[in-house]
Amino acid sequence: MKYIQIKGATIPALGLGTFQLAGDTAQKIVAHALATGYRHIDTAQMYQNEAAVGNAIKESGVARSEVFLTTKVLPTNLSKEKFMPSVEESLQKLRTDYVDLLLIHWPNAEVPVEEYMAELVKAQEKGYARYIGVSNHPTALLDKVLATGAEIITNQVEYHPFLNQDKLYTYLRQHNLTLTAYSPIAQGKVLGNETLKSIGSKYGKNEVQVTLRWLMQQDGVLAIPRSAKEKNVEANFNIFDFELTPQEVEQINQLKQANTRLISPSFAPAWDTV
Repeated sequence: MKYIQIKGATIPALGLGTFQLAGDTAQKIVAHALATGYRHIDTAQMYQNEAAVGNAIKESGVARSEVFLTTKVLPTNLSKEKFMPSVEESLQKLRTDYVDLLLIHWPNAEVPVEEYMAELVKAQEKGYARYIGVSNHPTALLDKVLATGAEIITNQVEYHPFLNQDKLYTYLRQHNLTLTAYSPIAQGKVLGNETLKSIGSKYGKNEVQVTLRWLMQQDGVLAIPRSAKEKNVEANFNIFDFELTPQEVEQINQLKQANTRLISPSFAPAWDTV
């Protein structure tokens, strides 16, 4: 496992995402991931699976202190009135006193950045979160976030070989922040890509494993692939026994020209363009 150290945090660079995993499936997959060796689990209020995730961790036999657990606050819970009660509810569902990382899931145009960041800092001060960060924040909003003085450690955004995030990535590196990649395998669309397949054949790896390895070899990048299949959860974890050459990394970098964004709901902010 690769670990990323930032502002006192030590985070497994590869985690398990739980988007679209519900109920028993979520619990089963998280339990299997922990048994496989994952120690970084990502959930959110929006996913409606915090209780299942909490149960899996509690019953896994793995000490809570060994799991880096992330959840995210819904955009509709960002106001001062709703923020803290929603976090307390998340902790109850997760069967824990704290999360390791608490994120703003999406910005909300009706709630000022200063308001929700003040609440996020307050949650950290209360001990509800060891570390804080944001998700789906382009550089213009990150300027406002950092202007509040909040000590965030990451911005969780869509990032995979087919989406050019160079502007955002450069910004995050300049400000000593990590990028956490969601949809890191482009929701399965990396499968069948000839470049990735060709590189993988050299190492006995598939396109997904090559993609995750490409992410792991970037400075300050974490990735949280999700799968509903136990065998894929294991395969995604099996990426630390080979290394891409600089030439192979550059081949994959060229795929960014497609610049295909998969997640852009109606309430999304104005994304950075390259």
